[in-house]
Amino acid sequence: MQHQIILVIATRNKGKIKEIKNLLKDFPLDIKNLDDFGPIPHLEEDGDTFDENAYKKASFAARILGVPALADDSGLMVEALKGAPGVHSARYAGENTTDEQRYLKLLSEMEGTSNRRAAFEMRNIHRRSNRPCSDI
Repeated sequence: MQHQIILVIATRNKGKIKEIKNLLKDFPLDIKNLDDFGPIPHLEEDGDTFDENAYKKASFAARILGVPALADDSGLMVEALKGAPGVHSARYAGENTTDEQRYLKLLSEMEGTSNRRAAFEMRNIHRRSNRPCSDI
């Protein structure tokens, strides 16, 4: 029997948890998420970059739980909006808004421009408790 390593996905986002579990299903991992542990304080994603936010989430989870953690941060970078919404993608139209509300705000801000170039950017950070961080 192969030993399973606990890996915490530093999120409460059910969709993200499902995606990551599916990607890692063939590895000897016991994948947990923040909801699998007692009350854990909310961590503000206040970094200026995807790297900063992902690093902060992974480091926080690894430190307080004492097990390896994986975190990500991602968002849409729109050329005509000088890279916005970027790290603010999830809260682009305000707190607790739907994908449709964010989409409509984005379209309204792009009104009058023919440049529709955009990219989805994502950073994943793996953090081992009490060890240096490494990108994966």
